[in-house]
Amino acid sequence: MTHYKANFIPKIALYEPDIPQNTAAIIRTCACLGAELEIIEPCGFLISDKRFKRVVMDYMDDKKIKIYQSSEDFFKAKSDQRVILITTKAKKIYTDFKFKINDTLLFGKESAGVPNKVHKILKQKIKIPMIAKKRSLNLSTSVAIILSESQRQLKL
Repeated sequence: MTHYKANFIPKIALYEPDIPQNTAAIIRTCACLGAELEIIEPCGFLISDKRFKRVVMDYMDDKKIKIYQSSEDFFKAKSDQRVILITTKAKKIYTDFKFKINDTLLFGKESAGVPNKVHKILKQKIKIPMIAKKRSLNLSTSVAIILSESQRQLKL
């Protein structure tokens, strides 16, 4: 595998994640691909959860994880940045989307996605195409797919 020194840090944001193993796997993915993770509270588990610890292993780096106490705090902090929602409800396919260096890639919670108020706020929405009548991919898989494509486009 090729190693690189990123000249920027991609940002992955999780909206109220509720499955500890998925969040832990995403932390590992972010650590290995040089991305920063942003978590929007409330989180559906504790960091001390043994399921979380088993998957995250020694990849937890608090300097690369930012916690927002609410979606209001998150959107206030991102008011001058582009946030892209990854959702099965989008029309545009992720490979047809042009990523930019300062993008924040927002993923909804496993059990419910994001509420309608978030859909209304965000203009940029993309999806991963799937076979008809399938609900969704695993969240950590979706993060890896989208993050990899953004890094490919930006030649990282």
